[in-house]
Amino acid sequence: MRILISIIISVIAALSLPYTANAQINAEQVMRIGQNSLYFEDYMLSIQYFNQVIHAKPYLARPYFLRAIAKLNLEDYQGAEEDASKAIEINPFITDAYEVRGVARQNLGLGTEAISDYRHALELLPQNRQLMFNMAMAQETTGDLEGAADTYARLLKAYPGFDNGYIGRARLYLAQGDTTAAAADIDKALEINKNATNAYVMRADLAIKRHADYAKALSDMDEAIKLQPRFAAFYINRAFLRYNLDDYFGAMADYDYSLQLEPLNTTALFNRGLLLTEVNAFDRALIDFSKVLELDPDDYRALYNRALIYGNKMQYHEAIADINQVISAFPDFPGAIFMRSEFYSKMGDRNNAMRDYDSALAMSRKKRPAEDTTKTGNGKQPDNTDEKTPDDISRRFASLLTIENSPEIQEEFNNKDIRGKVQDRNFTIEIEPMMELSYHASPTELRENTYYIKEVDELNATRALRQTVMVTNHPPVLTDPADINQHFSSIEYYNAYIATHPPRAVDHIGRALDLVTIHNYAAAIKDLDKAAELAPDYAPIYFLRAQARYRELKARENGSVQTSDDPAIALHMRRKTYGDIIDDISHVITLSPRMPEAHFNRGNIYTELQDLTSALNAYNEAIRLKPDMGEAYFNRGYVYLKLGNRDAAVNDLSKAGELGILPAYSLLKRISR
Repeated sequence: MRILISIIISVIAALSLPYTANAQINAEQVMRIGQNSLYFEDYMLSIQYFNQVIHAKPYLARPYFLRAIAKLNLEDYQGAEEDASKAIEINPFITDAYEVRGVARQNLGLGTEAISDYRHALELLPQNRQLMFNMAMAQETTGDLEGAADTYARLLKAYPGFDNGYIGRARLYLAQGDTTAAAADIDKALEINKNATNAYVMRADLAIKRHADYAKALSDMDEAIKLQPRFAAFYINRAFLRYNLDDYFGAMADYDYSLQLEPLNTTALFNRGLLLTEVNAFDRALIDFSKVLELDPDDYRALYNRALIYGNKMQYHEAIADINQVISAFPDFPGAIFMRSEFYSKMGDRNNAMRDYDSALAMSRKKRPAEDTTKTGNGKQPDNTDEKTPDDISRRFASLLTIENSPEIQEEFNNKDIRGKVQDRNFTIEIEPMMELSYHASPTELRENTYYIKEVDELNATRALRQTVMVTNHPPVLTDPADINQHFSSIEYYNAYIATHPPRAVDHIGRALDLVTIHNYAAAIKDLDKAAELAPDYAPIYFLRAQARYRELKARENGSVQTSDDPAIALHMRRKTYGDIIDDISHVITLSPRMPEAHFNRGNIYTELQDLTSALNAYNEAIRLKPDMGEAYFNRGYVYLKLGNRDAAVNDLSKAGELGILPAYSLLKRISR
């Protein structure tokens, strides 16, 4: 269970005390701006300000502590734990730092360590409500139910009007199997606060578990949805209730709306697919199950049900391919083997059909221990399949799913639309793009300046080009006709100048940049070939030529540039282009070995080519040369994730987020689920 803490307002007020007299005024101003950004929940921006203070004065505890709060709100628990630890190391008397670290550790699954932090803080603040509440939950997660009960008792004795305290204790009672005491605490929480969303959700769960009272549960879920109308899980679980009350249209409407809120929610997609299958809307169901499998290729329930649909559509080869994967994972599942037998039979393959039929029949005759099948499940995979009867297993593969019904237990910070909660934005997860030379850049509030390459700075200093060259990996798309026409005019100028003056590499570079901007990559490459003849030892030429070649390659792949109709020729051209790009980048590194952007670009190309070991080496070198290159940390974290090294990925993504790469926090949240 994840939690966040409501300490920011009090902490900011406490930390508004003046700095010591010998602190530099600049550091004070930056710190205050960072605190203001934190107060207004601009977490990413506040981190950038605290980074500046830490760089200037690494011996101060407060910027580490405040940065820990920002990271905590972005759900970067590892980063928050590290910053809070650093603050405590510098100043062990910052009580709130122990609370922040405790929350971070609790979310990292370090319950025992979190309890230690809470105890330390409670020695200084023995009646702190949030500390007692968090410690009780941590005690429960570590299995210390008796200790949690004692802490809840102290908490509710000191704060009898604390509704979340009753909700927390109700969860503890449920863990102990005492549904009567849990129901009493839930009712007490609602008596105190009619807007206690979690209480309605828990009471709905109890109504199902105790009496299978779907109507009563539906009434409570309706109240929860009124209070939190944009929480997709509520609609998914209300759809389950409506389905059990034979309200098919209401259930379908809830699945549709949950997918408007979270288009990639596999539980909603799977359940909607089941409902569509039930009414023989096979084509629409096939789309939903295929989407589930696109997001999670190992979802065996989706494979099982898609196989059924393929069978109904007489696409038996596809059906057998899907059911084979299910049988491979669950070899003792007779229902799947019976299904494959039927597919073989309809294809006219009697030998395989009889073999599967006999095997499934023998398997289904075996006695297996029965179990309670009233559970609805909490995920996508059948669990403990080999311990269920064949009928149980079949039901699990074709039953609606529910998911964790409750949002996080917390006081203020449970609104996913709060400005600054960038981890909740639906970023497309892909590597940070290559660094490019451009006449245009897109500065942001987090990064006001473009990147610095010494050779490019020296080129601009000569004033030999008509415009200033910048280094960026997010060049803007030009939409203003005046801006576009400016580049055509510049090309005409270079055409005339080059035709009437002695050849200079710089003129071909300038025209090539204009040509790249208007997407005429072939002409740009020709200009850069000429520039390389004139100045063979000038690194920016090869940097820009690699960029032009890469862009032309991508244009061919998306069809905007004509390529060969012969697949073999197209593949050969692709391989040759990648080789030329790597050669150009390698030439840049030979001429300018301390250019981190070149190593970064080489890492990107290797990542695309799935040469992940070489990609890691390239990103390692980029980070060694430029330790604050957030893009390199993000891409290296992405590569670590593909290699299955989750711990290294989390470290890099945390650092990337700290350095201003927004999608890092979204990816961190996804891999922490």
